[in-house]
Amino acid sequence: MARPRSGVEASRRVATVSKRGRFLVGELLFERGPRLTLSGGKRVGSGQLALVEVNRRGARVIRPLGRADKAADVIEALFEDRGLRRGFAPAVEHQARAATEQAARREEPRRDLTALETFTVDPATARDFDDAVSAQQAGDGLRLWIHIADVDAHVRPDDALDREARRRGNSTYGPGTVEPMLPPALSADACSLNPGVERLAVTAEIELSAEGRPRYERFYRSLIRSDARLDYEQLDRIFAGRERAPAQVAGPVALARRAAAALAERRGATALEIESVEPEFEFEQGDVVAARSVRQTEAHALIEQLMILTNERVAELLERKRIPTLYRVHEQPDPDSIERLLERLDALEIPTPPLPDTLGPRQAGELARQASRLAVREAQRRGHGREAYTSLVLRSLKQAHYSDRNLGHAGLASSAYVHFTSPIRRYPDLVAHRGLLAVIGAEEQTPGPELVAAVGPEASEREQESTRLERDADDVCLAFLLERELFSRGPGARFEGEVSGLIGAGAFVRFWGELSDTYEGFLPARRIGGRERYELDETETRLVGTRGGPTLRLGDPLRVTVDRVEAPRGRVDLLMADEEAR
Repeated sequence: MARPRSGVEASRRVATVSKRGRFLVGELLFERGPRLTLSGGKRVGSGQLALVEVNRRGARVIRPLGRADKAADVIEALFEDRGLRRGFAPAVEHQARAATEQAARREEPRRDLTALETFTVDPATARDFDDAVSAQQAGDGLRLWIHIADVDAHVRPDDALDREARRRGNSTYGPGTVEPMLPPALSADACSLNPGVERLAVTAEIELSAEGRPRYERFYRSLIRSDARLDYEQLDRIFAGRERAPAQVAGPVALARRAAAALAERRGATALEIESVEPEFEFEQGDVVAARSVRQTEAHALIEQLMILTNERVAELLERKRIPTLYRVHEQPDPDSIERLLERLDALEIPTPPLPDTLGPRQAGELARQASRLAVREAQRRGHGREAYTSLVLRSLKQAHYSDRNLGHAGLASSAYVHFTSPIRRYPDLVAHRGLLAVIGAEEQTPGPELVAAVGPEASEREQESTRLERDADDVCLAFLLERELFSRGPGARFEGEVSGLIGAGAFVRFWGELSDTYEGFLPARRIGGRERYELDETETRLVGTRGGPTLRLGDPLRVTVDRVEAPRGRVDLLMADEEAR
């Protein structure tokens, strides 16, 4: 993953190349800076993107990166600009190819579960399948088998693959691309639970009561074979009765659905009510041509509930056995932050839970959960503002991270939680696998406490870097798509939207179009109301006109037009539609 710029890497930047007289010059693409005169290096044409190296003697082109008017090329350039290493060293690639044979030769005991009806559920575009599910009736309850790819069988502690996976921390996803944590020979093949082929797995066998309460669990290494590869949209069609499940897994799918519903009912109101929305893009020849927001459906919830269950059971066992591991922790919020949250919600006339006389971290966490539910209900009643109100709640909470100390997971109301179910794409999951395998006598060494303590901050930092990169890449693609829509509709096109965020300089606005159901841009405060001067109020939920003009609040609906788009930078500037009309 990316590193702070230093040494040679500190001089590497992405620039747009153009010709000025007899010279080639480079304009930095993702940051402000002086124009660079380019001399030497790789040949690159005017109008192209290039990775350039700046030194005391000038700047030279390291390699061309494509065109500045192609979304896919700009995303590739963004990955380069953030220092993300693309591809793997030959020695790592070679070891990945050899790891499959080495894993097959190992003699660890393994249960043969290939006769179990098993299915996977992932996004339609997924290429790496970490987890698979089997389910059977067990008296008045249900028995689940959650199979997770046995990455540890292929990636041995402190070998070249392991060191590279630790350095990367996680797979990084961008629109139409991914830089995997493990080489494709493992991430998309040997470790991926592809349908119709035998794969090495670590299985959590868990029996639930009819109410979704765990009765017992067992963990062991296994050999599995997935019978069907389902995607989320297909599973939702099955649940809606518009499509039949593949015959071989129809029974397990129905039972898994029952199990997930019981788990969700049992978890009930103890967890935060936060809806995640991710954009999904469609490309043609490097151009982004459409996007849609993917919201959580019952199919997503089914897999989420089963994975949460597995992660909790593993975490509780490792804590009970005092095995060093990386916990996924989400600490209780600061009471002051939650008092501030309730003040902001009240300013927006959103119902809030009563504030107790004394407020500690645990009570603050419970208030945050109640506030999240009340905010969602109010947004549903008003018909707008859900994402803005949810964002207020999220910003009042502490950020989840990895730690060698179990501090609980407030967002899930879990007393102990690890990431275990995605070892192909997250290094902390591989650490948890090794701890579990040591506990169950699978001939693995317990991870050392010093190593675990060091990996936690590393993995948290890599995750944050990836998240920022992925969000910025989404912004770039949406800006390119908006340019395409404006070309079709004309620059004066008006859009319906709502205020999604506020700062002193203006408002962030989420608005809806034809090629994408969600865009976002910035409306400067100085452009809201003619000569009116707007200031952010003390609750930071309203831009208030100092001369009595209309107030702009978080979540408010409004109409906007697009003033300017800088697609490669993901920047969109807006105007109020009514103001522009005047």
